[in-house]
Amino acid sequence: VVSWNVMITGYAKHGHAEKALRFVEVMKQEGISVDHITFIAVLSACSFVGLVDEGCHYFYSMHQSHNITPVAKHYACMVDLLGRAGKLDLAGDLINSIPVQPDAVIW
Repeated sequence: VVSWNVMITGYAKHGHAEKALRFVEVMKQEGISVDHITFIAVLSACSFVGLVDEGCHYFYSMHQSHNITPVAKHYACMVDLLGRAGKLDLAGDLINSIPVQPDAVIW
């Protein structure tokens, strides 16, 4: 999983979100389990290029499809994604609904 996460993160940091998301899908097709780090990379990739719908899909699938409970870093990625897209009301709603104490990174 580590090597896959490194590739996904690399694509994300260099603005190649579509490649990062394709890597995640290939990962799943290959039977490799995604982990909480994979989702941080994916949400960051979506945030960097404004893929709000895709980011929301992956965020909500964490728990529903992969039994991964979001932690503060996942919420911070989502707030960043929504904020960059100008969806400040949604970002505020998300902050107010977080089951963990929002820290400075989230704000």
